[in-house]
Amino acid sequence: MSSPPLLRGAPARTDLSGTGLDERHLDAHGPDAAELAGITGRIREHIVAMCAGPEGGHLGGSMSLVEILSVLYFRVMRHDPRFPGLPERDVLLLSKGHGGIALFATLCEAGYFPAEDLDTYARPGSHLMAHPHPEIAGVEIASGSLGHGLALGVGYALANRLDGSDRRCFVVMGDGELQEGSVWEAASVASAHRLGSLTAIVDRNGLQITGGTESVNSLEPLADRWRAFGWRVLEADGHDAEQLTTALTLPADPHQPTVIIAHTVKGKGVPFIEGQAKSHYARLSGRQHQRALNAVRASSGTPTGGERR
Repeated sequence: MSSPPLLRGAPARTDLSGTGLDERHLDAHGPDAAELAGITGRIREHIVAMCAGPEGGHLGGSMSLVEILSVLYFRVMRHDPRFPGLPERDVLLLSKGHGGIALFATLCEAGYFPAEDLDTYARPGSHLMAHPHPEIAGVEIASGSLGHGLALGVGYALANRLDGSDRRCFVVMGDGELQEGSVWEAASVASAHRLGSLTAIVDRNGLQITGGTESVNSLEPLADRWRAFGWRVLEADGHDAEQLTTALTLPADPHQPTVIIAHTVKGKGVPFIEGQAKSHYARLSGRQHQRALNAVRASSGTPTGGERR
């Protein structure tokens, strides 16, 4: 893994004096399509490896997040793995905490901790467990109980306004999570306060643990619901890095928050579990692990064969 730039993503928007950083540390473009495809391939390999561990993991909803997280960390967000608490950093809140292993794999590839740490996932004494918590470098909040992330994002965005900061806050949510009433309370407050620095991203894979979202508790017309709450609504293919980059780098609307509905596939990258609710949590056998690795490597152009760690 190559060393990442100190700050990645959008050009500098604040004075970095006193931080030891300057605009020369910024990469305004991030990796090209081929480089980003390599990153997403490695992230998926990490995810299936963690799901092959003794405790398994939330496989399907982590695989659907990969392009969303890789575009945010490698093309959009202003952040620095050497200084995770840098005040000028942009903030990502993973409200769908059951996608934690996707976040861990992305943070690893971004340079927040070594790949060897991923080998300890869900083992006694490890700091990596099923859901994120702020003792992990790069993680802002503990999550797992659904429906709380957007309200916390509102708090971050209000604090940014009070501090006179132009840093951005991104909240990644699952679509089944939108059945929580607290999400819409937060959406209403964000609109009322015109929190333009707040962006929500919905992982719209259409499935939750008990089945399809539309059969459990229909969300459609989802875009119209968000518009009715006063949000700017964008839609994108959640596995198309260029569409995501375009949506996520549009200038913020100073008068309203933005939501991006990212249309995804649960279990993306592993054909034998794609689009299936049962992929929500999996403990892969050795044979399943190798099948999954071969599928991920085939889609990313990496030679198949023995496991790469």
